[in-house]
Amino acid sequence: MKLEAVDYNAENAAELFVESLRTTGFGVLKNHPIQQELVQSIYDNWHRFFNTEEKENFRFNVETQDGFFPSEVSEVAKGHTKKDIKEYFHYYPWGQCPAELKDELQRYYDEANKLAGELLAWVENHSPVSVSEGYSQSLSSMIDGSDKTLLRVLHYPPLNGEEELGAIRAGAHEDINLLTVLPSANEPGLQVQTKEGDWLDVPCDFGNLIINIGDMLQEASGGYFPSTTHRVVNPEGTDKTKARISLPLFLHPKPEVVLSERYTADSYLMERLRELGVI
Repeated sequence: MKLEAVDYNAENAAELFVESLRTTGFGVLKNHPIQQELVQSIYDNWHRFFNTEEKENFRFNVETQDGFFPSEVSEVAKGHTKKDIKEYFHYYPWGQCPAELKDELQRYYDEANKLAGELLAWVENHSPVSVSEGYSQSLSSMIDGSDKTLLRVLHYPPLNGEEELGAIRAGAHEDINLLTVLPSANEPGLQVQTKEGDWLDVPCDFGNLIINIGDMLQEASGGYFPSTTHRVVNPEGTDKTKARISLPLFLHPKPEVVLSERYTADSYLMERLRELGVI
């Protein structure tokens, strides 16, 4: 099985995209509206930022979870014991951000959110009636005006051979949110687990946009759209000396949105953050 990129401009793009999400948990889009030049500029500027001491001035707020998270507080994926080899910055429009980087990042945040609303509409329009009837409101309206949607700028530093045995850049995990929107990173490594338990490389052609299902969409769809297990493996050979920047946008509904009879978006998020030891 191979993940194929769907042409955003194709007549049947929505159908092909949702079918890919349903069968592999991932959709890959090409010829989409987000400009490559903007993504590349963010990669370049944040690569420089992560290599300066300035990042320490933006250390994260525990209460609001915005700002810079150094590698020593990096996540341990659920069910794992090793910390991921990464550091990252959490950007919200209302949160802290270096002044010289904010305008560009906000522009990307706005463009990616706009496209994400369209993709959620695709998902809803191609959900079986029995599934869509279970949505408490339209999927796109769940994120409309949400201040919980998170843009994470991830920095996977070059490997130096002194990493903890068994640690990888991102352990196998599922995302918490509805959908995650991710421009192809500047280096390979992202893999998705198939229903048979095999690992597939996600195409990393620069310019592709990678979208995966999170736990909240799985909950809202009664399991019809399965949350995707994925990981970022360590590179081999000369690629070990290269840093990797990644720019996932995690689409979070407004806190009061009802996901299911069991959960609102807020109660679901809080439960998961407690499991991860973040709060």
